[in-house]
Amino acid sequence: MLAIRLLLLLYLAQNNELAEGDIIFQSNISPQCQAIELATHSKYSHCGILFKKGKDWYVWEAVQPVTQTRLEEWILRGDKHFVVKRLIADSLITTAVVKRMQDAGNKYMGKSYDSYFEWSDDRIYCSELVWKIYKETMGIEVGKRNPLRSYDLSHPLVKATLKERYGKNIPLEEMMVSPGDIYESPLLKTVVSQ
Repeated sequence: MLAIRLLLLLYLAQNNELAEGDIIFQSNISPQCQAIELATHSKYSHCGILFKKGKDWYVWEAVQPVTQTRLEEWILRGDKHFVVKRLIADSLITTAVVKRMQDAGNKYMGKSYDSYFEWSDDRIYCSELVWKIYKETMGIEVGKRNPLRSYDLSHPLVKATLKERYGKNIPLEEMMVSPGDIYESPLLKTVVSQ
């Protein structure tokens, strides 16, 4: 099954089904990702932006550290299911805009992953990276930012993760954006679901 998905991915990439600036989503298997999925009621806990280098596709993503990962490697790291979404107004993403998106993303490359989900440029988490690149280059907010308190914090795994990260000082008013918030954006359309 995995081999079929990778072959399909290569076919899509070679036949121009993917576009630079597309946002790719996946579910991951780490406890943090499970907690994110439970808190956000989304099956997606990780995302990044697709760009090409030569003939190869890369996902620009915030992991430890913020990096560019070959698309095949990125897919293998998750649960093998992924979705690619694109702006409905895809004509906005011109060659010049792609260059600006890459320039915006480059300033975050090498920065540490933000496991506290703070809205700053000191450390970056995955959906924050995607959101900021779109906002900085096109003024578009792909996904609504919400305070931490607006998510479902009731599950034991979510509670344990919050306690581990913050102790008793959980920043309930911290504004953040989740992969699920971006996934649900009405500005995006699905172009690939595997």
